[in-house]
Formats: sequence, structure tokens, C-alpha cells
Amino acid sequence: MATPAKHQVSLLIAGREHGDWTHYVIDSDLALAADAWQLTLGLPGGAAPPEVAPGAPVQVRVDGETVLQGRVDEARHSVEPGRHQLALSGRDLAGILLDASAPLLSAKAMTLADVLDTVVRPLGVARIRVDPRAGGQIDKISVDPGASAWDVLTRAAAANGLTAWFDPDGTLTVGGPDYSQPVAAQLTLRRDGRGNNVLSLSETRSHAPRYSELTLLGQAHGQALTPGRHQLSHRAADPGLDYHKPRIVVEPDAASLAELSARADKLLADARLAGYTLHASVAGHHHSGGRLWTPGQRIAVRSEPHGVDGVFFLMARAFEGGRGVGAVTRLTLKEDRCWIPAAAAAPSERNPHVA
Repeated sequence: MATPAKHQVSLLIAGREHGDWTHYVIDSDLALAADAWQLTLGLPGGAAPPEVAPGAPVQVRVDGETVLQGRVDEARHSVEPGRHQLALSGRDLAGILLDASAPLLSAKAMTLADVLDTVVRPLGVARIRVDPRAGGQIDKISVDPGASAWDVLTRAAAANGLTAWFDPDGTLTVGGPDYSQPVAAQLTLRRDGRGNNVLSLSETRSHAPRYSELTLLGQAHGQALTPGRHQLSHRAADPGLDYHKPRIVVEPDAASLAELSARADKLLADARLAGYTLHASVAGHHHSGGRLWTPGQRIAVRSEPHGVDGVFFLMARAFEGGRGVGAVTRLTLKEDRCWIPAAAAAPSERNPHVA
């Protein structure tokens, strides 16, 4: 087995860099809206730096490379016998979109660009990158009181078959995974121990979130030039289930049968994604290619005990370590080419051992 390594983790705030943390955890998960971080610093006989305060903009770096930009959400300064410490936590720039309510609006034929200009940019998000495939319109959008800006953004992205996340440099990206990129690294677990480079590896298979047959029922509102449509219906199947387990989903505002079909594909893909997970722990924060582990990478996994030999998609990773302990990275791997259906290849190209 590999031996845990050490890394330099630092927090840049108000032009000053802080390091030597007693403990740190830095999460990044494409399935969650905001990436999170937690850092604990010992202050024996010292005082908390005045610039370290809730709301302060921060950059979190690992070995000099920025892995997250966001703000301090919470600062906890505690003193007790034998210990004086400062604990900080926060999220990346998606945090403000999650916390802030979107402006109330009701409109037809809005584009993704309209949503970005109306809902996202007013909250201070300046750098935005949009996948060129995002050309669709939202037939009708209504924002309920209290709905978050993130809810509205992700709805607009989903209408284009895409999703949204923040890159480490603070850029909001509306897009999808690149399944054409080469494999970044390989994880190996052999019974004889030769070439093993994981500290632990677990496999979870579940049929609980999956259905053999999915029926979507919906209706479309009338537009200026087109009448409304009622009793829309689309049926799709999951070939991975060989027993009867149907589900019916009502879509109250479906624009067309094509929209129902796309929604069904997404629901089936989400269920398949939830039904298979590999959790791995590895030493250090860099893989064998010399890069930091980053969600979106494609990783080859070969495990003799699990009977696994294929390519998987790195959905999430968590860096963890601190003073006096080795650094480890916890990886969450999912079936390759399954996360965003619009970007996925044909089902026949998926890992054949995942059912």
C-alpha cells in the first residue's frame, strides 16, 4: 500500500497567505452545488488575524495551485485549557447563488443568456463560460418567491442538457463533462500487493434508485403561434433491470414530447449514476500523472478483489490532512459516460461490468 504524503495547503485572504493548518478538508463534488472547505489553525498565545472574518474573499491553494475561490462563511475562535484555535469554513462562489433569492419574474422563451444576465451577473459573478451547445430556450419560466438564483440557473442549464459548476479559478461554467479526454490515472488493487496504490477501495451497487420502466406524463401551455397540448406521454426503459419495477412521473409544464424524452433520459441516467459507486482513498493529493485529483477526470480502476477493470468518472474528491498527519484524498467514482446524457456516448460503450 502507498504511504500518505504531505502537502502545503494555504489560504490567501486580504493579500496574506496562511498555512500550517492543524487540520483541513477541501471538498469538490460535481453532484453538489457548492464546493466546501474547512481549515483549523492553532493560535497558542496569539490572536486571530483581523482580516479573517465571515464574508471575506478567499483562495484555497494546494502546493501553490488554486483549487477553490469563495468566501469565509464562518469563523470560530475558541480557547480552552491546553488549546487555542481558529476554525474557518466556507464554500466556493456558488454559495452566494445558493443563498440569494432570484428576482421574481415570469417570462416566455427565455434563453440561458437571459437567465445569466437577469439572475446571475447581478450577484457579482463576472467570469462565465458557456458550452456552445447551450442554444435552447426555456418555454416558460416562473420564479416563485424565495427560489434561489442557483435553482433558476440549473433549470436553465438543464433545459439545454447541461449543468453548472464553478472552476477553481472562480469561473462559472455551464456545460458538461468531456468524455473524450484521455484517462488521467489508474488505481490498482491486486491480491498479491504488486503495484497497489490505494489505501482503501469499496464498491456499492444498488437497485433502490432505479426503475425498469419510466413513464412521464405532461402538458404544454399554448403559445402565440401554437396551441397548448395535453396528455403528453413518454415511456422509457432501463435495460439494466430484469424485473418489473415501474414509475410514473408527472411533468406539469412540458413543452413537447421531445422535452419529455430528454427529461426521461436524464432521470434514468441519474438513477443509474446513483446505483453504482466506487469509493477510494489514496495517499497524497496528486495522481501518478503529476496533477491534482480533480472532479471530471476519467480514471482507470483495476481491482482483483472486486472484479473491477474499467474506466470511471471522478465525480467528487476530498483533500484531507493536517499538521503531524499524512495527506490523503478520498475519491468518489461513478460509471463513465453516465452523468450528463447529452454528452454521453452510446450505452454499448459503457463499462460492461456495471449493471
